Amino acid sequence: MADNDDREEAVRDAVDVSRSGAPAGGSVIRDRFSADEIFQRIIVAADEEVTSGTRELFFSGLAGGFAITVTFLLYASLYGTTGGDPILSALLYPLGFIFIILGDYQLYTENTLPPVALVLERLSSLPSLLRIWGVVLLSNVFGGMLGALALATTNVLSADAAAAAAGFAEKAIETSQITLFSKAVFAGLIVAGVVWVDYSLRDSISRLMLIYISFLAIPFGNLYHVVVSATEMFYLVFIGELALSVGLWQFVLPVLIGNSVGGVVLVTVVNYFHTTERRLETARDEGSKRQLTIREWIWGGWSASGRSYVPATEEIPRSDPESRENER
Repeated sequence: MADNDDREEAVRDAVDVSRSGAPAGGSVIRDRFSADEIFQRIIVAADEEVTSGTRELFFSGLAGGFAITVTFLLYASLYGTTGGDPILSALLYPLGFIFIILGDYQLYTENTLPPVALVLERLSSLPSLLRIWGVVLLSNVFGGMLGALALATTNVLSADAAAAAAGFAEKAIETSQITLFSKAVFAGLIVAGVVWVDYSLRDSISRLMLIYISFLAIPFGNLYHVVVSATEMFYLVFIGELALSVGLWQFVLPVLIGNSVGGVVLVTVVNYFHTTERRLETARDEGSKRQLTIREWIWGGWSASGRSYVPATEEIPRSDPESRENER
């Protein structure tokens, strides 16, 4: 009887744990993850991301920038077609974000959660985080810039849609920087919240509904997302209605800072302390010093002082039927 119980437990553990070691099912309720289990899934995904090369990050981020161009195009087109109706014009706004999240492209605002979680656990260094942020943000903005250039120099947009596209950035330029920052904080909170909840889901339909409903909140709330904002700004620059320096300083920069604060502080850090000390307990057990030292954490990857990261997948306990049998 005991052998049968052990075998059943081994099978159940094998089903509920992915190859990486992250939970594939909840320990209490199989189709519902605890906060600790969500955190473990995020850590494993971030571990894979932080080891990606710069080329992979850049081109994934470039694809993300192109996807945001689709959001900008559809939003402007529907805005012009519907006469600026606040509901109807926003119905296809989430499409670019659906491409990004379900297509596993890189987006700067998504990276305010997974790689930051690695840094908070001292499994990854601050320089490695800044590398990811810098490469992804640059590639996102570059992709959006190319998309804006295409829209500004072709006849893809109708006259009404072109007027609407120009009006988005014009309205933002007339808005105070503190207001842009405040609105961007809430947008950053939404995006990071989507990432957190996304790791609690196990099917594509649920993810699709989550992304669609959540990203509708950005146009409905008149909020600002930095990559969309950069695309809008570049469009106005390319049609000769705005100086680049003015657009960056008065529009894009406040939105960038606001998105970062909303994602990192209001979601990532709060959710980190919401989880328990058991989230990656084996990193702290039995005197094992697998976490980065403070020196490695601050300088790792930028000097010869130490490691940039340590593998997170080894942190998550796995069921080992053979070792259990040996213990018996």
